[in-house]
Amino acid sequence: MSTVLGRRLGGELQRLRVAAGKTQREAAEVLSATQTKVVKMESGWVPMRDPDIRALCAFYGVEESRLTAQLLELAKTDRERRKVKGWWDDGLVPGAASYIAMEDAAIRNRQWQLALIPGLFQTPEYIRAMGVADSMWEDLDQIEAVVSTRARRQQRLHGERPLVMHAVIWEAALRQLVGGAEVMRRQLNHLCDLAELPNVHLQVLPFRAGGHSGIGGPFNILSFGEDEALDVVHMDTPRSEIWIEDAERSVAFVDMFNSLSRSALAPYDSVQLMQSIGKGMSE
Repeated sequence: MSTVLGRRLGGELQRLRVAAGKTQREAAEVLSATQTKVVKMESGWVPMRDPDIRALCAFYGVEESRLTAQLLELAKTDRERRKVKGWWDDGLVPGAASYIAMEDAAIRNRQWQLALIPGLFQTPEYIRAMGVADSMWEDLDQIEAVVSTRARRQQRLHGERPLVMHAVIWEAALRQLVGGAEVMRRQLNHLCDLAELPNVHLQVLPFRAGGHSGIGGPFNILSFGEDEALDVVHMDTPRSEIWIEDAERSVAFVDMFNSLSRSALAPYDSVQLMQSIGKGMSE
């Protein structure tokens, strides 16, 4: 079974192999394995053993021990995800399992949002209002399943291993009367409360910032190591999702996010703006 983590790991090993000028056949000889195994490893179809990763890194001339350690940690996480069934596999929200599993494994999430409050920050009332507006959810039971699933996801912001969340939200998402003025006032108050958490860095990109690089759509960057070597980018479309797993393209999104963050208000000023918007809302 191919997984996003497996493909990210395999893609990195392939990048290292190509950079070293080695072939898949040569890599297979180092592992005393078939070329088919190397193909499956680089495609993310099989879980990877630590000795194989160490052997390949040595063969490819990887001198940076930190990179090898990151690959080993990623492989460990991928193996655990393949073995253990998570609560997200119960089918509550169809199509959400892959993303939630990745979110659960990540240590950091950098998210850019144009029109919506980030899912980890949404109140139940906001989620219900969005569910009613979305024709994809046909009845109230499905909407409540989304509310329940999102509430469990939001637990990642707390506890012993909280997710580090850095979100940049366009001002438009704060001014939409999703569910009415009272629902949005509570949502904005909730955002201000979350901004006080030490693992939450919340910024607003105001209208007055003018044109920006994120106008093409929202995205989030999931990190599985302390630096950006093994980042994975996720984008939602109205009825599907896109994963960007290669290093070159993910770095472009990191640069875009950093640009948006520099243009956005500082966290304190962002909270001041959210409070002002909330106070000025009327039905």
